[in-house]
Amino acid sequence: MLRIALPNKGSLSEAATAMLHEAGYRPRKDGKELMVVDPANNAELFFLRPRDIATYVGSGRLDVGITGRDLLLDSGAGAEAIMDLGFARSTFRFAALPATVEQVTKAQGVTGLAGLRIASAYPGVVRDHLAAAGVTAEVVKLDGAVEVSIALGVADVVADVVETGTTLRHAGLEVFGDPILTSEAQLIRRAGAEDNPAVEQFVRRLRGVITAREYVLMDYDIRAEHVDEAVRITPGIESPTVSPLHDRGWVAVRSMVRRGEAQRMMDDLWDLGARGILVTDILACRV
Repeated sequence: MLRIALPNKGSLSEAATAMLHEAGYRPRKDGKELMVVDPANNAELFFLRPRDIATYVGSGRLDVGITGRDLLLDSGAGAEAIMDLGFARSTFRFAALPATVEQVTKAQGVTGLAGLRIASAYPGVVRDHLAAAGVTAEVVKLDGAVEVSIALGVADVVADVVETGTTLRHAGLEVFGDPILTSEAQLIRRAGAEDNPAVEQFVRRLRGVITAREYVLMDYDIRAEHVDEAVRITPGIESPTVSPLHDRGWVAVRSMVRRGEAQRMMDDLWDLGARGILVTDILACRV
């Protein structure tokens, strides 16, 4: 059976579970289930701490898993990303009190962190970032709430995931410097793993979910003499379907178009003379 690791809680959990449900896998009945057997899809789903998923997958105990890029890199596990999943996006940044920010920025970049204490729940990511810049600093590992470490005298700087920055501002801290890392949810597997048809099928399903979320199906009728121009507006993924209508001189066109561009396309088609323009959600697809 394909053994899949999923986050059991946190910002990754709900979106990851929803994606698998859309891909046809059995959802868990409640948040307390740690394992779900899905015989219809020949799969077992394990709900684990997001931080542990890369370790389990890297060891080969589980075939694939969904976790954040930041957690994968911080783990140092022997796992690699197969594909980005398009949710749980965040940025990993440095922050400090204004006086420290001024001191660090005068040194022009990461070199200003030399000799300082940096608190983070992602020490591996921070150490790699500092090492790449040739900077020596003390990295203090904390499991969470790193923003209070400066007030308590444990650190001079923090490195943390930043979405809106509100929590850091409430602690009197300022974000500074370039992002250390941009992160999002990723599908991972053991590094160097052999090809596995079950994994390949799983990847196709997830790609189908992502595509179905990004695209809609557009249908419309257009005069035959305008079809070439209409097709330029809605080129589709490969090529639109064009079918003759009973009323001679008119054709029906069907095309997959990006959801974010659909309204503009409808306006352009209407101006061109298209009528009966319909947009339909796509529940699943393979492209």
